[in-house]
Order: sequence, then structure tokens, then C-alpha cells
Amino acid sequence: MNIQNKKKSTKKVFAKTDRLINNNDQENFLLNDSENIGRVITSTGSFYIVKTKQGESINCVVKGKFRIAGIKTTNPVAVGDMVHFIKLDGNEFAQIDYIFERKNYIIRKSVNLSKLYSIVASNIDMAFLIISCKQPRTDTMFIDRFLVTADAYNVPCTIVINKTDIYDEDSQMYAAYLTDIYENIGYEVLFTSASNGIGINQLKERLKSRICLFSGNSGVGKSTLINLICPEAKQKTAEISSAHDSGKHTTTFATMIQHDDINIIDTPGVKSFGMVEFKKEELALYFPEMKECLKDCKYYNCTHTHEPGCAIKQAVENGTISHERYNNYIKLLNADDMN
Repeated sequence: MNIQNKKKSTKKVFAKTDRLINNNDQENFLLNDSENIGRVITSTGSFYIVKTKQGESINCVVKGKFRIAGIKTTNPVAVGDMVHFIKLDGNEFAQIDYIFERKNYIIRKSVNLSKLYSIVASNIDMAFLIISCKQPRTDTMFIDRFLVTADAYNVPCTIVINKTDIYDEDSQMYAAYLTDIYENIGYEVLFTSASNGIGINQLKERLKSRICLFSGNSGVGKSTLINLICPEAKQKTAEISSAHDSGKHTTTFATMIQHDDINIIDTPGVKSFGMVEFKKEELALYFPEMKECLKDCKYYNCTHTHEPGCAIKQAVENGTISHERYNNYIKLLNADDMN
């Protein structure tokens, strides 16, 4: 298939064996057993809390067969999943026996060597990548890895530059630099500060009536922002290490925090996002500014590295595509975790 004309679709990393019940039964559940359907709002890896449409919170475990279904994830069930569960007489926990089809998800490389990846969250209306330009300073490679992953799995993304109250001249210049790069390729960039309230109302407006994911490096202020938006959340926060300019992992498992019509999935801070099931010839498809140029490359299988007549390299030379983004593309293309 000509890569230039390849239609992008949500990646499917779950095998058919991951579901214990035939897909035809999904409609039966919705029609006949809706009270035992809910959304996963907390995942500790072993135990889950499922909230039903009736507002009831159910403590659940995963039915044992999920563990032997050839699943290549650390977590068969993720926060945001719509699931069916069975209540068993005399059992403290209900059993999740079915995961409804996901519309999208965010995944990352697992630190567990026996598994390929972990699902961060699913069924997301908008992902908010929280970054900082000081204490810690988020680099563009982390940003681009996240954006590429979000784009590949059809998750819309907004960039939030947080902690603006502590920025010196150098940090302000870096923030302006990032804004110029990412706004020019179509991403919304918001500025926030929990200390002085800058941008908080604007952020709240973006969160209303949506299921949103907050993600980013440890220490960028996700939990502090959540506590400001959802005071009852009482998320743990920690000081930044002055020696390493990095944050401590204060969120230890994913959870959905609900406040009025705001639903925020908070996730543990991550150092990097690995590329999962990406092929080198597909990578440029997930850089929006590069995707627009693919049809103009001389060769259909152009890697945009050395070939003559490459439209992407020409766009970099004339400034249409930023050197920073192109350099990150090359690094990702040659990364150890790229297929």
C-alpha cells in the first residue's frame, strides 16, 4: 500500500482473545443488564473501582481468564474502560468479565520486561499534556513522543505550559519557543499557574463535559492543578528535587477524579513514552505538518532522511517544518523501541 495514501486509523493492540464474551453479546448487555455496566474510575493494577450510570461505586477484580488470554499488557483493564461485571453472592468483589470496545487509548512502554506495554487510559475526549519550562524543564522529545502516540491512537491533545509564576527570562523564552512550534502545527497551548490562578478558568472550560487525561513528567504540577480544579481530590504533591530538577512520583496509580461535570484521569508521572507497535514507514503520518507533505515526495517509500526530491526535507529548509520537530523525527526513527 502506498504510504502516502494510507488512511490513518486507531491502532488495534488488543487481540480478539482479550475479550471473554462474543462481541454480539455487547448489545445484549446494554439492553438486558445495564445495571451491571460501568466505567472504571480507579485502577491499582489488581483492584478496580467501577462507577455505574446509577452512581454506584463497585469494587472489582478481573476475572481470572483475563490473565491467561495472551494479553501483552501489564493491565488488562484501564481507567476509562466501559466494562460489564458479575456480582457473586458472598464475595466482597465483583468480577469484571467483559471490556467494551475502546474508542481510543494512550499506551506506553512497560517497565515490566514480561509485558510489552501498559494502557495509561482509554475512551479519552481530550488529553492535556502538562509541561513545565522550569523545575523541571520538559524537553521537546518527551512532548513529541506523547503527541505522536496520541495522534496514532486518535486522542486529541492540548498542551498546558504550567508553573508560569516561577519563570525567569530564559524560561519565558523557552515557553514562547514551544508555543511557536506547536501552535503553528495546530495544537492549542494554554498557560497556567496554580499559585496565582493564571489560566485556570480557561482550563476548566476545556474540561467541562469531557473525559480528560492529565499526563506529563513528574513534578510538572498535575496534582496541584487537579487539587485547584477539584478541591475534594486531595491529590498528594511533593517538592521538586533541586539536585536533579525533577519531581517525585506522587500519583502511584491511575484514577478518574470527578467534580460536577469535570472528569480528569490523573496518571503517574512518566519519564518517557516508548513507541509501541510503530513502524518506521508510518512515523511521519503522526507528525501533522509532515503528513501534509508526503504526497509531494518524489519516492512513495521516502524515509525523509537522505532521498532526493523529499518534500519534508525541503519544508525544513524553507522553515515550514521546524528543525526541532524534524530532528526529533530522526531520533524517533532511529530509536531502539522503533520497529
